[in-house]
Amino acid sequence: MLNLSMLIEHHARVHPDREAIVCGPVRLTYVQLDAAARRVAAALAALGVKAGDHVALSCPNTAHFPIAYFGILKTGAAVVPLNVLLKPREIAQHLRDSAARAYLCFEGTAELPIAQMGHAAFGEVDSCENFVVMTKDPAAASPVAGTPTLDALMHAAPAAFESVLRAPDDTAVILYTSGTTGVPKGAELTHANMLLNAQASRDLFLDLLGVAQATALCVLPLFHSFGQTAVMNAHLLHGNRVVLLPRFEPATVLATMVAERVSGFAGVPTMYWALLRHVEEQGIDTAPIAANLRACTSGGAPMPVEILHAFDARFGVEILEGYGLSETSPVATFNQVGRPRKPGSVGLPVWGCDVKVVDADDAEVPRGGLGEVVIRGHNVMKGYFRRPEATEEALRGGWFHSGDIARMDEDGYLFIADRLKDMIIRCGLNVYPREIEEVLQTHPAVSLAAVIGVPHVEHGEEVMAFVIRKAGATLGADELIAWSRETMAAYKYPRTVEFVDALPMTATGKVLKRELRAAPAGGAPT
Repeated sequence: MLNLSMLIEHHARVHPDREAIVCGPVRLTYVQLDAAARRVAAALAALGVKAGDHVALSCPNTAHFPIAYFGILKTGAAVVPLNVLLKPREIAQHLRDSAARAYLCFEGTAELPIAQMGHAAFGEVDSCENFVVMTKDPAAASPVAGTPTLDALMHAAPAAFESVLRAPDDTAVILYTSGTTGVPKGAELTHANMLLNAQASRDLFLDLLGVAQATALCVLPLFHSFGQTAVMNAHLLHGNRVVLLPRFEPATVLATMVAERVSGFAGVPTMYWALLRHVEEQGIDTAPIAANLRACTSGGAPMPVEILHAFDARFGVEILEGYGLSETSPVATFNQVGRPRKPGSVGLPVWGCDVKVVDADDAEVPRGGLGEVVIRGHNVMKGYFRRPEATEEALRGGWFHSGDIARMDEDGYLFIADRLKDMIIRCGLNVYPREIEEVLQTHPAVSLAAVIGVPHVEHGEEVMAFVIRKAGATLGADELIAWSRETMAAYKYPRTVEFVDALPMTATGKVLKRELRAAPAGGAPT
Protein backbone atom coordinates (compact mmCIF):
# COMPACT_ATOMS: atom_id res chain seq x y z
CA MET A 1 0.00 0.00 0.00
CA LEU A 2 1.29 3.47 -0.81
CA ASN A 3 0.34 6.98 -1.86
CA LEU A 4 2.34 9.27 -4.15
CA SER A 5 2.00 12.04 -1.55
CA MET A 6 4.44 10.10 0.63
CA LEU A 7 7.29 11.75 -1.25
CA ILE A 8 6.66 15.05 0.59
CA GLU A 9 5.60 13.48 3.88
CA HIS A 10 9.00 11.92 4.44
CA HIS A 11 10.88 15.23 4.16
CA ALA A 12 8.24 17.00 6.26
CA ARG A 13 9.34 14.65 9.06
CA VAL A 14 13.11 14.57 8.59
CA HIS A 15 13.75 18.02 7.04
CA PRO A 16 10.74 20.09 8.14
CA ASP A 17 12.41 23.49 7.77
CA ARG A 18 14.03 22.84 4.41
CA GLU A 19 12.56 24.91 1.57
CA ALA A 20 10.48 22.87 -0.83
CA ILE A 21 8.65 25.30 -3.12
CA VAL A 22 9.59 28.83 -4.17
CA CYS A 23 7.34 30.96 -6.37
CA GLY A 24 8.02 34.69 -6.32
CA PRO A 25 7.62 35.88 -2.71
CA VAL A 26 6.05 32.57 -1.65
CA ARG A 27 8.48 30.18 0.06
CA LEU A 28 7.16 26.95 1.53
CA THR A 29 9.13 24.53 3.67
CA TYR A 30 8.41 20.83 3.46
CA VAL A 31 6.36 20.88 6.65
CA GLN A 32 4.35 23.87 5.37
CA LEU A 33 3.74 22.22 2.01
CA ASP A 34 2.60 19.01 3.65
CA ALA A 35 0.37 20.83 6.18
CA ALA A 36 -1.31 22.85 3.42
CA ALA A 37 -1.88 19.67 1.37
CA ARG A 38 -3.48 18.00 4.41
CA ARG A 39 -5.91 20.92 4.77
CA VAL A 40 -6.80 20.62 1.08
CA ALA A 41 -7.46 16.92 1.60
CA ALA A 42 -9.67 17.63 4.63
CA ALA A 43 -11.57 20.31 2.65
CA LEU A 44 -12.15 17.94 -0.26
CA ALA A 45 -13.26 15.16 2.08
CA ALA A 46 -15.81 17.56 3.58
CA LEU A 47 -17.18 18.05 0.05
CA GLY A 48 -17.59 14.28 -0.28
CA VAL A 49 -14.47 13.46 -2.28
CA LYS A 50 -13.26 9.96 -1.45
CA ALA A 51 -10.75 7.35 -2.54
CA GLY A 52 -11.20 6.36 -6.16
CA ASP A 53 -12.80 9.65 -7.22
CA HIS A 54 -11.27 11.92 -9.84
CA VAL A 55 -10.54 15.61 -9.18
CA ALA A 56 -9.68 17.97 -12.04
CA LEU A 57 -7.08 20.69 -11.52
CA SER A 58 -6.50 23.80 -13.68
CA CYS A 59 -3.52 25.70 -12.36
CA PRO A 60 -0.35 27.31 -13.74
CA ASN A 61 3.06 26.92 -12.10
CA THR A 62 2.29 28.56 -8.77
CA ALA A 63 2.51 27.17 -5.24
CA HIS A 64 -1.21 26.35 -5.54
CA PHE A 65 -0.41 23.47 -7.91
CA PRO A 66 1.70 21.24 -5.61
CA ILE A 67 -0.53 22.07 -2.61
CA ALA A 68 -3.68 21.03 -4.51
CA TYR A 69 -1.96 18.11 -6.28
CA PHE A 70 -0.74 16.43 -3.10
CA GLY A 71 -3.95 17.33 -1.27
CA ILE A 72 -6.02 15.50 -3.87
CA LEU A 73 -3.70 12.50 -3.67
CA LYS A 74 -3.98 12.38 0.13
CA THR A 75 -7.74 11.78 -0.17
CA GLY A 76 -7.04 8.69 -2.28
CA ALA A 77 -8.55 10.41 -5.32
CA ALA A 78 -6.78 10.71 -8.67
CA VAL A 79 -5.56 14.08 -10.01
CA VAL A 80 -6.68 15.14 -13.49
CA PRO A 81 -4.38 18.07 -14.42
CA LEU A 82 -5.77 20.19 -17.26
CA ASN A 83 -3.95 22.47 -19.68
CA VAL A 84 -4.62 26.04 -18.50
CA LEU A 85 -5.01 27.22 -22.10
CA LEU A 86 -8.06 25.06 -22.76
CA LYS A 87 -11.29 26.79 -23.76
CA PRO A 88 -14.63 26.08 -22.00
CA ARG A 89 -15.74 23.55 -24.62
CA GLU A 90 -12.47 21.64 -24.26
CA ILE A 91 -12.54 21.80 -20.45
CA ALA A 92 -16.09 20.42 -20.42
CA GLN A 93 -14.97 17.57 -22.69
CA HIS A 94 -12.16 16.67 -20.27
CA LEU A 95 -14.42 16.90 -17.21
CA ARG A 96 -16.92 14.52 -18.80
CA ASP A 97 -14.34 12.16 -20.21
CA SER A 98 -12.47 11.87 -16.89
CA ALA A 99 -15.66 11.56 -14.79
CA ALA A 100 -14.30 14.29 -12.52
CA ARG A 101 -16.33 14.68 -9.31
CA ALA A 102 -14.75 18.00 -8.28
CA TYR A 103 -12.84 20.73 -10.08
CA LEU A 104 -10.18 22.99 -8.51
CA CYS A 105 -9.51 26.01 -10.67
CA PHE A 106 -6.99 28.85 -10.30
CA GLU A 107 -8.46 32.35 -10.68
CA GLY A 108 -6.13 33.32 -13.54
CA THR A 109 -5.52 36.80 -14.90
CA ALA A 110 -7.35 39.39 -16.97
CA GLU A 111 -5.59 37.99 -20.07
CA LEU A 112 -6.29 34.38 -19.09
CA PRO A 113 -9.42 34.20 -16.88
CA ILE A 114 -9.05 30.54 -15.97
CA ALA A 115 -11.76 30.56 -13.30
CA GLN A 116 -14.39 32.10 -15.55
CA MET A 117 -13.64 29.67 -18.37
CA GLY A 118 -13.57 26.77 -15.93
CA HIS A 119 -16.89 27.72 -14.38
CA ALA A 120 -18.52 28.04 -17.81
CA ALA A 121 -17.39 24.49 -18.56
CA PHE A 122 -18.41 23.20 -15.12
CA GLY A 123 -21.96 24.43 -15.72
CA GLU A 124 -22.24 22.13 -18.72
CA VAL A 125 -21.20 18.95 -16.88
CA ASP A 126 -23.83 17.48 -14.54
CA SER A 127 -21.55 14.73 -13.22
CA CYS A 128 -19.04 17.21 -11.73
CA GLU A 129 -20.48 18.20 -8.35
CA ASN A 130 -18.10 20.83 -6.96
CA PHE A 131 -16.32 23.85 -8.41
CA VAL A 132 -13.71 25.52 -6.19
CA VAL A 133 -11.60 28.59 -7.00
CA MET A 134 -8.00 29.02 -5.91
CA THR A 135 -7.22 32.72 -5.38
CA LYS A 136 -3.85 34.46 -5.28
CA ASP A 137 -4.88 36.33 -2.11
CA PRO A 138 -6.00 33.91 0.66
CA ALA A 139 -8.45 36.50 1.98
CA ALA A 140 -9.98 37.34 -1.39
CA ALA A 141 -13.48 36.40 -2.43
CA SER A 142 -14.04 34.16 -5.42
CA PRO A 143 -13.98 36.03 -8.73
CA VAL A 144 -16.90 33.82 -9.78
CA ALA A 145 -20.01 34.77 -7.81
CA GLY A 146 -21.53 32.03 -5.69
CA THR A 147 -18.51 29.72 -5.77
CA PRO A 148 -16.32 28.85 -2.77
CA THR A 149 -12.59 29.51 -2.54
CA LEU A 150 -10.16 26.80 -1.60
CA ASP A 151 -8.65 28.99 1.12
CA ALA A 152 -12.04 29.40 2.82
CA LEU A 153 -12.68 25.66 2.69
CA MET A 154 -9.18 24.94 4.04
CA HIS A 155 -9.70 27.42 6.90
CA ALA A 156 -12.88 25.60 7.91
CA ALA A 157 -11.28 22.14 7.62
CA PRO A 158 -9.35 20.36 10.37
CA ALA A 159 -5.56 20.61 10.20
CA ALA A 160 -5.11 16.87 10.69
CA PHE A 161 -5.71 14.46 7.84
CA GLU A 162 -4.29 10.97 7.48
CA SER A 163 -3.41 10.09 3.90
CA VAL A 164 -5.50 7.31 2.41
CA LEU A 165 -3.32 4.39 1.37
CA ARG A 166 -3.89 2.94 -2.09
CA ALA A 167 -2.79 -0.17 -3.93
CA PRO A 168 0.25 0.29 -6.19
CA ASP A 169 -1.88 -0.20 -9.31
CA ASP A 170 -4.61 2.24 -8.28
CA THR A 171 -4.81 5.35 -10.45
CA ALA A 172 -2.96 8.37 -9.08
CA VAL A 173 -3.04 10.71 -12.10
CA ILE A 174 -4.93 10.86 -15.37
CA LEU A 175 -2.85 12.72 -17.94
CA TYR A 176 -4.43 13.74 -21.19
CA THR A 177 -2.31 13.29 -24.27
CA SER A 178 -1.45 16.53 -26.03
CA GLY A 179 -3.97 16.06 -28.78
CA THR A 180 -1.53 17.19 -31.49
CA THR A 181 -2.61 14.28 -33.69
CA GLY A 182 -6.19 13.63 -32.61
CA VAL A 183 -8.72 13.63 -29.78
CA PRO A 184 -6.98 13.64 -26.37
CA LYS A 185 -7.17 10.43 -24.35
CA GLY A 186 -6.71 10.12 -20.60
CA ALA A 187 -3.71 7.95 -19.70
CA GLU A 188 -4.25 6.31 -16.30
CA LEU A 189 -0.98 6.39 -14.37
CA THR A 190 -0.78 4.49 -11.12
CA HIS A 191 0.87 5.37 -7.80
CA ALA A 192 3.59 2.83 -8.67
CA ASN A 193 4.05 4.32 -12.18
CA MET A 194 4.47 7.84 -10.85
CA LEU A 195 6.58 7.04 -7.79
CA LEU A 196 9.00 4.72 -9.57
CA ASN A 197 9.42 7.06 -12.52
CA ALA A 198 10.11 9.97 -10.15
CA GLN A 199 12.71 7.78 -8.45
CA ALA A 200 14.28 6.77 -11.78
CA SER A 201 14.35 10.43 -12.86
CA ARG A 202 15.92 11.51 -9.57
CA ASP A 203 18.64 8.90 -9.83
CA LEU A 204 19.62 10.15 -13.29
CA PHE A 205 20.71 13.60 -12.10
CA LEU A 206 21.94 12.96 -8.54
CA ASP A 207 25.60 12.68 -9.50
CA LEU A 208 25.38 15.78 -11.68
CA LEU A 209 24.01 18.18 -9.10
CA GLY A 210 26.74 17.58 -6.54
CA VAL A 211 25.10 19.40 -3.61
CA ALA A 212 23.15 18.26 -0.57
CA GLN A 213 20.07 20.23 -1.60
CA ALA A 214 19.88 21.24 -5.23
CA THR A 215 17.66 23.94 -6.68
CA ALA A 216 15.62 23.03 -9.74
CA LEU A 217 13.90 25.62 -11.89
CA CYS A 218 10.54 24.45 -13.20
CA VAL A 219 9.06 26.46 -16.03
CA LEU A 220 7.71 23.38 -17.78
CA PRO A 221 3.96 23.33 -17.11
CA LEU A 222 3.12 21.10 -14.17
CA PHE A 223 -0.05 19.85 -15.85
CA HIS A 224 2.28 18.03 -18.26
CA SER A 225 4.09 14.80 -17.40
CA PHE A 226 7.62 16.14 -18.00
CA GLY A 227 7.40 18.99 -15.49
CA GLN A 228 5.26 17.00 -13.08
CA THR A 229 7.35 13.84 -12.79
CA ALA A 230 10.87 14.67 -13.94
CA VAL A 231 11.04 18.03 -12.17
CA MET A 232 8.50 18.50 -9.35
CA ASN A 233 8.12 14.94 -8.12
CA ALA A 234 11.71 13.85 -8.75
CA HIS A 235 13.24 16.81 -6.91
CA LEU A 236 10.75 16.79 -4.03
CA LEU A 237 11.39 13.07 -3.63
CA HIS A 238 15.05 13.89 -2.99
CA GLY A 239 14.32 16.83 -0.70
CA ASN A 240 15.48 19.45 -3.20
CA ARG A 241 14.10 22.95 -3.70
CA VAL A 242 11.79 23.58 -6.67
CA VAL A 243 11.50 27.14 -8.01
CA LEU A 244 8.33 27.66 -10.05
CA LEU A 245 7.78 30.11 -12.88
CA PRO A 246 4.21 30.44 -14.27
CA ARG A 247 5.36 31.13 -17.82
CA PHE A 248 8.45 30.88 -19.97
CA GLU A 249 10.10 34.22 -20.73
CA PRO A 250 13.83 34.03 -21.50
CA ALA A 251 14.79 37.18 -19.55
CA THR A 252 12.87 36.03 -16.45
CA VAL A 253 14.29 32.51 -16.64
CA LEU A 254 17.88 33.77 -16.86
CA ALA A 255 17.39 36.29 -14.03
CA THR A 256 15.82 33.61 -11.83
CA MET A 257 18.71 31.24 -12.51
CA VAL A 258 21.07 33.85 -11.07
CA ALA A 259 18.89 35.03 -8.16
CA GLU A 260 18.01 31.54 -6.92
CA ARG A 261 21.36 29.90 -7.76
CA VAL A 262 19.66 27.31 -9.91
CA SER A 263 21.61 24.08 -10.29
CA GLY A 264 19.16 22.07 -12.41
CA PHE A 265 17.05 23.06 -15.41
CA ALA A 266 14.77 20.99 -17.62
CA GLY A 267 13.20 22.25 -20.81
CA VAL A 268 12.00 21.42 -24.27
CA PRO A 269 14.24 22.23 -27.29
CA THR A 270 12.39 25.43 -28.17
CA MET A 271 13.14 26.78 -24.67
CA TYR A 272 16.86 26.19 -25.12
CA TRP A 273 16.65 27.81 -28.56
CA ALA A 274 14.89 30.87 -27.08
CA LEU A 275 17.43 31.19 -24.23
CA LEU A 276 20.33 31.03 -26.68
CA ARG A 277 18.73 33.54 -29.00
CA HIS A 278 18.10 35.94 -26.11
CA VAL A 279 21.64 35.87 -24.68
CA GLU A 280 23.15 36.24 -28.15
CA GLU A 281 20.92 39.15 -29.19
CA GLN A 282 21.22 40.93 -25.82
CA GLY A 283 24.91 40.16 -25.26
CA ILE A 284 24.23 38.66 -21.83
CA ASP A 285 27.12 37.28 -19.76
CA THR A 286 26.20 33.70 -18.84
CA ALA A 287 29.05 33.25 -16.34
CA PRO A 288 26.86 33.96 -13.25
CA ILE A 289 24.44 31.27 -14.45
CA ALA A 290 27.16 28.76 -15.31
CA ALA A 291 28.65 29.21 -11.83
CA ASN A 292 25.76 27.20 -10.34
CA LEU A 293 24.16 25.32 -13.24
CA ARG A 294 25.16 21.65 -13.10
CA ALA A 295 22.44 19.70 -14.92
CA CYS A 296 20.36 20.50 -18.00
CA THR A 297 17.92 18.01 -19.43
CA SER A 298 15.76 18.12 -22.54
CA GLY A 299 12.72 16.18 -23.65
CA GLY A 300 9.27 16.56 -25.15
CA ALA A 301 10.60 16.83 -28.71
CA PRO A 302 13.84 16.02 -30.56
CA MET A 303 16.71 18.41 -29.76
CA PRO A 304 18.38 19.87 -32.88
CA VAL A 305 22.09 19.03 -32.63
CA GLU A 306 23.09 22.58 -33.63
CA ILE A 307 21.18 24.01 -30.65
CA LEU A 308 22.60 21.37 -28.31
CA HIS A 309 26.22 22.21 -29.15
CA ALA A 310 25.59 25.97 -29.11
CA PHE A 311 24.04 25.81 -25.63
CA ASP A 312 26.86 23.62 -24.33
CA ALA A 313 29.40 26.17 -25.48
CA ARG A 314 27.56 29.25 -24.23
CA PHE A 315 26.50 27.96 -20.79
CA GLY A 316 29.29 25.50 -20.04
CA VAL A 317 27.00 22.59 -19.25
CA GLU A 318 26.01 19.63 -21.39
CA ILE A 319 22.33 19.12 -22.17
CA LEU A 320 21.37 15.51 -21.59
CA GLU A 321 18.46 14.46 -23.77
CA GLY A 322 15.77 11.97 -22.80
CA TYR A 323 12.59 10.56 -24.24
CA GLY A 324 9.17 9.61 -23.01
CA LEU A 325 5.45 10.10 -23.38
CA SER A 326 2.48 10.85 -21.14
CA GLU A 327 1.67 7.15 -21.30
CA THR A 328 5.10 6.26 -19.88
CA SER A 329 4.96 8.54 -16.80
CA PRO A 330 6.95 9.92 -18.85
CA VAL A 331 10.67 9.00 -18.85
CA ALA A 332 11.68 5.92 -20.87
CA THR A 333 15.23 6.67 -22.06
CA PHE A 334 17.96 9.13 -21.10
CA ASN A 335 21.61 9.94 -21.82
CA GLN A 336 22.90 8.69 -18.52
CA VAL A 337 25.72 9.98 -16.36
CA GLY A 338 28.77 7.73 -16.58
CA ARG A 339 28.02 6.72 -20.15
CA PRO A 340 29.05 8.67 -23.26
CA ARG A 341 26.56 11.27 -24.45
CA LYS A 342 25.68 10.79 -28.10
CA PRO A 343 24.37 14.04 -29.66
CA GLY A 344 21.16 13.35 -31.51
CA SER A 345 20.36 10.37 -29.29
CA VAL A 346 17.79 10.24 -26.49
CA GLY A 347 19.98 7.75 -24.68
CA LEU A 348 19.51 4.36 -23.08
CA PRO A 349 16.47 2.85 -21.35
CA VAL A 350 16.12 3.99 -17.73
CA TRP A 351 16.13 1.59 -14.80
CA GLY A 352 13.25 -0.90 -14.95
CA CYS A 353 12.33 -0.08 -18.54
CA ASP A 354 12.76 -2.08 -21.75
CA VAL A 355 12.75 -0.44 -25.18
CA LYS A 356 12.97 -1.93 -28.64
CA VAL A 357 12.31 -0.94 -32.26
CA VAL A 358 9.84 -3.04 -34.25
CA ASP A 359 8.41 -3.31 -37.75
CA ALA A 360 4.76 -3.24 -38.82
CA ASP A 361 4.36 -6.86 -37.63
CA ASP A 362 5.86 -6.05 -34.20
CA ALA A 363 9.02 -8.01 -34.98
CA GLU A 364 12.23 -6.41 -33.69
CA VAL A 365 14.26 -4.81 -36.48
CA PRO A 366 18.05 -5.25 -36.73
CA ARG A 367 20.19 -2.62 -34.97
CA GLY A 368 20.43 0.48 -37.12
CA GLY A 369 17.10 -0.16 -38.86
CA LEU A 370 14.11 2.16 -38.58
CA GLY A 371 10.90 1.10 -36.87
CA GLU A 372 8.36 1.99 -34.19
CA VAL A 373 9.49 2.46 -30.58
CA VAL A 374 7.78 0.11 -28.13
CA ILE A 375 8.21 0.22 -24.36
CA ARG A 376 7.46 -1.91 -21.32
CA GLY A 377 8.24 -1.46 -17.64
CA HIS A 378 7.13 0.13 -14.38
CA ASN A 379 6.46 3.40 -16.20
CA VAL A 380 3.83 2.20 -18.67
CA MET A 381 0.25 3.31 -17.99
CA LYS A 382 -2.43 0.80 -17.10
CA GLY A 383 -4.56 2.09 -19.98
CA TYR A 384 -6.65 4.89 -21.41
CA PHE A 385 -9.58 5.74 -19.14
CA ARG A 386 -12.81 4.24 -20.48
CA ARG A 387 -11.21 3.42 -23.84
CA PRO A 388 -10.68 -0.36 -23.87
CA GLU A 389 -10.17 -0.62 -27.63
CA ALA A 390 -7.57 2.14 -27.71
CA THR A 391 -5.87 0.55 -24.69
CA GLU A 392 -5.76 -2.86 -26.32
CA GLU A 393 -4.29 -1.40 -29.50
CA ALA A 394 -1.66 0.68 -27.68
CA LEU A 395 -0.58 -2.14 -25.32
CA ARG A 396 -0.76 -5.07 -27.72
CA GLY A 397 1.70 -7.84 -27.02
CA GLY A 398 2.50 -6.41 -23.60
CA TRP A 399 4.39 -3.41 -25.05
CA PHE A 400 3.27 0.20 -25.32
CA HIS A 401 3.36 1.30 -28.96
CA SER A 402 4.57 4.89 -29.06
CA GLY A 403 3.88 5.90 -32.66
CA ASP A 404 7.45 7.24 -32.86
CA ILE A 405 9.92 6.13 -35.51
CA ALA A 406 13.49 5.51 -34.38
CA ARG A 407 16.62 3.43 -34.76
CA MET A 408 18.77 1.84 -32.08
CA ASP A 409 22.53 1.64 -32.53
CA GLU A 410 24.83 -1.22 -31.58
CA ASP A 411 25.32 0.25 -28.08
CA GLY A 412 21.58 0.37 -27.41
CA TYR A 413 21.24 4.15 -27.80
CA LEU A 414 17.92 5.30 -29.25
CA PHE A 415 17.73 7.90 -32.05
CA ILE A 416 14.25 9.29 -32.74
CA ALA A 417 13.59 9.94 -36.43
CA ASP A 418 10.05 11.34 -36.24
CA ARG A 419 6.43 10.77 -35.35
CA LEU A 420 4.93 8.01 -37.47
CA LYS A 421 2.06 10.37 -38.33
CA ASP A 422 4.44 13.22 -39.29
CA MET A 423 6.39 11.15 -41.80
CA ILE A 424 6.14 12.46 -45.37
CA ILE A 425 5.78 10.01 -48.26
CA ARG A 426 7.03 11.67 -51.44
CA CYS A 427 6.97 9.64 -54.65
CA GLY A 428 6.76 6.50 -52.51
CA LEU A 429 9.86 7.41 -50.50
CA ASN A 430 9.86 8.10 -46.75
CA VAL A 431 10.98 11.60 -45.75
CA TYR A 432 11.50 12.35 -42.06
CA PRO A 433 10.81 16.01 -41.17
CA ARG A 434 13.22 16.01 -38.25
CA GLU A 435 16.14 15.15 -40.55
CA ILE A 436 15.28 18.04 -42.87
CA GLU A 437 14.90 20.43 -39.91
CA GLU A 438 18.32 19.43 -38.59
CA VAL A 439 19.94 20.21 -41.95
CA LEU A 440 18.11 23.52 -42.42
CA GLN A 441 19.27 24.69 -39.00
CA THR A 442 22.89 24.34 -40.05
CA HIS A 443 22.38 27.25 -42.50
CA PRO A 444 24.00 30.35 -40.95
CA ALA A 445 20.86 32.47 -41.49
CA VAL A 446 18.34 29.95 -40.10
CA SER A 447 17.33 30.15 -36.44
CA LEU A 448 14.56 27.51 -36.30
CA ALA A 449 12.69 25.38 -38.82
CA ALA A 450 9.63 23.15 -38.95
CA VAL A 451 8.92 20.83 -41.88
CA ILE A 452 5.61 19.31 -42.96
CA GLY A 453 4.20 17.41 -45.90
CA VAL A 454 1.57 19.08 -48.09
CA PRO A 455 -0.67 17.31 -50.64
CA HIS A 456 0.68 17.11 -54.21
CA VAL A 457 -1.13 15.73 -57.25
CA GLU A 458 1.87 13.96 -58.80
CA HIS A 459 4.10 13.18 -55.81
CA GLY A 460 1.47 12.36 -53.19
CA GLU A 461 3.11 14.77 -50.75
CA GLU A 462 5.61 17.57 -51.14
CA VAL A 463 8.08 18.93 -48.57
CA MET A 464 7.40 22.40 -47.14
CA ALA A 465 9.46 24.30 -44.56
CA PHE A 466 8.46 27.09 -42.19
CA VAL A 467 11.57 29.02 -41.18
CA ILE A 468 12.48 31.66 -38.60
CA ARG A 469 15.49 33.67 -39.77
CA LYS A 470 18.25 34.83 -37.43
CA ALA A 471 18.13 38.49 -36.43
CA GLY A 472 19.25 40.71 -39.30
CA ALA A 473 19.31 37.87 -41.87
CA THR A 474 17.92 38.62 -45.35
CA LEU A 475 17.84 35.05 -46.63
CA GLY A 476 15.26 34.50 -49.39
CA ALA A 477 13.15 31.44 -50.12
CA ASP A 478 14.75 30.72 -53.50
CA GLU A 479 18.21 31.03 -51.97
CA LEU A 480 17.39 28.57 -49.17
CA ILE A 481 15.77 26.11 -51.58
CA ALA A 482 18.84 26.23 -53.83
CA TRP A 483 21.11 25.66 -50.81
CA SER A 484 18.92 22.73 -49.72
CA ARG A 485 19.09 21.20 -53.20
CA GLU A 486 22.87 21.11 -52.90
CA THR A 487 22.77 19.77 -49.34
CA MET A 488 20.09 17.07 -49.42
CA ALA A 489 18.94 14.25 -51.63
CA ALA A 490 16.58 15.27 -54.44
CA TYR A 491 13.53 13.67 -52.85
CA LYS A 492 14.12 15.35 -49.47
CA TYR A 493 14.78 19.05 -49.93
CA PRO A 494 11.84 21.47 -49.43
CA ARG A 495 10.23 22.81 -52.60
CA THR A 496 8.41 25.54 -50.66
CA VAL A 497 9.77 27.77 -47.90
CA GLU A 498 7.64 30.14 -45.83
CA PHE A 499 9.40 32.62 -43.54
CA VAL A 500 7.60 33.34 -40.26
CA ASP A 501 8.28 35.36 -37.12
CA ALA A 502 7.11 32.55 -34.82
CA LEU A 503 5.90 28.96 -34.92
CA PRO A 504 2.64 27.81 -33.30
CA MET A 505 3.40 25.83 -30.17
CA THR A 506 1.61 23.92 -27.44
CA ALA A 507 1.83 25.10 -23.83
CA THR A 508 4.69 22.61 -23.42
CA GLY A 509 6.74 24.09 -26.28
CA LYS A 510 6.07 21.51 -28.98
CA VAL A 511 5.58 22.85 -32.51
CA LEU A 512 1.95 22.37 -33.55
CA LYS A 513 2.37 20.91 -37.00
CA ARG A 514 -1.36 20.46 -37.44
CA GLU A 515 -1.67 24.27 -37.41
CA LEU A 516 1.12 24.54 -39.95
CA ARG A 517 -0.75 22.12 -42.18
CA ALA A 518 -3.91 24.19 -41.77
CA ALA A 519 -2.15 27.45 -42.73
CA PRO A 520 -3.54 29.08 -45.89
CA ALA A 521 -1.46 28.62 -49.01
CA GLY A 522 1.21 31.30 -49.21
CA GLY A 523 0.53 32.54 -45.71
CA ALA A 524 1.91 32.08 -42.22
CA PRO A 525 -0.01 29.97 -39.70
CA THR A 526 -2.51 31.84 -37.58
